[in-house]
Amino acid sequence: MTDSAVSLFEKLVHVDPPGDVPVLFDTACVIGGSIAGLLAARVLSDRARRVVVIESDDVSAQTGPRPGVPQDQQVHTLLPAGQLWLERWVPGFTKEAQDRGAHLVPGKGATSLDGVPQAPDGEDHRLLTIGRPLLETLIRGRITSLPNVSVLRGRATGLGYRDDAVSAVRYVATAGGDHGDAGAEVLDADFVVDAMGRSSRLSNWLGQGGYDQPGLERLEAPINYATALFERPVDVADLEAPGALALFSPEYPSGGVSVAAANPIEDERWIVMLMGYGDSRPGRTVDEFREACAKLPSVFTTATAGAVIGDVVTYHQAESRRRHFADVGRFPARLVSVGDAVASFNPIYGQGMSSAALHASCLASYLGGSPELGSAAREFFRLQQVVVDAAWAVSAGGDAARLDARDGTDVPEDIARQRWAMEQITAATLLDGDVTRAFNNVSYMLRHPATLADPALLARAVAANEEAATAT
Repeated sequence: MTDSAVSLFEKLVHVDPPGDVPVLFDTACVIGGSIAGLLAARVLSDRARRVVVIESDDVSAQTGPRPGVPQDQQVHTLLPAGQLWLERWVPGFTKEAQDRGAHLVPGKGATSLDGVPQAPDGEDHRLLTIGRPLLETLIRGRITSLPNVSVLRGRATGLGYRDDAVSAVRYVATAGGDHGDAGAEVLDADFVVDAMGRSSRLSNWLGQGGYDQPGLERLEAPINYATALFERPVDVADLEAPGALALFSPEYPSGGVSVAAANPIEDERWIVMLMGYGDSRPGRTVDEFREACAKLPSVFTTATAGAVIGDVVTYHQAESRRRHFADVGRFPARLVSVGDAVASFNPIYGQGMSSAALHASCLASYLGGSPELGSAAREFFRLQQVVVDAAWAVSAGGDAARLDARDGTDVPEDIARQRWAMEQITAATLLDGDVTRAFNNVSYMLRHPATLADPALLARAVAANEEAATAT
């Protein structure tokens, strides 16, 4: 990745609301009202007289899990990059979340590898720990309270075109009932955002309209989650360890647990997640869950000591995916795609919500750059590719390395060198705070992964690891 991509990524992390700017559209439409769609709607609210979010779920009074987000009962943490974006574009959001019971917990000392905690990085990064349903409800409440943003309950069924540009969204209104169709309708729109998630139907619609479809890249990475809620009788301020992320290498005997996370969230609860790869399905019952946690760092025993709330909730994802919009040939103008509709990867890396925020930053940068709206939004997709490449490198790259190690797969020499370098960096985070700082800045989506390829940083990591090996 070039230096220009590194600097561009960091500019996108810090994109601010534009202030008083010209209105570009009469009506903008966002298809999908999850977090990526809502953040896109926030950006468009500065550029359109009216923003309509089409969402099939009933979100009029939604505060709990909803059908359109099957993973929303799993652990979600808002990384610093995502939190910074929300605070700039939705001022006061963090305090509102805390007032509702969410917590800003220190990242320092929270991450461990094979039971050994990271070396302190000297930073004071804070992670917002909150249940996904509450997080989404708060974001939706703030953004739909804007005078020009509204939610239309319906199921989008296709697009309309005029002069090689998207001009309308076809939909079926569902406000009258859970599945009762009120007949096909058309919303005229000057700009459309696909935020339909992993199951986005945009590619099919493009093909039906005679346009090229983005290439779909798949990475087989079968992951199995088990998540449970437990009562938390101790205030977060009094906890010895207010949260943890435990990572385990394939060689480490962890009872099938590859990753585990424990977060204090609203309503005096712990949310605890265990994840296994392939055939490993840890903690499917409460007894199995507690037994597995007893073998992990002590915070997991603490988190699961209280009364369990509800059942253990499982979630399976067979693969990571990304759609290559930047490479598409013939593509309609006034149309973009964001969030999981573009790239969805292993949620344990926590990059999904912050990626959605950075996709919104890409949209803001594109619209603020005097775009040629009569042509395909190639500049937007170029910006977005920088973000997707960065997130994909961290998440899919880590999954691929683990699966290759498990299966004994031979990898090309250049990939092997990259993975060796990453192993050196990761191991050195247990020893050297400067390496930890660089690694965490990438993990938190504040810096581009290419910054970890700095020869001086790699040399420092190798030296720390060699010194530790000599000492033992």
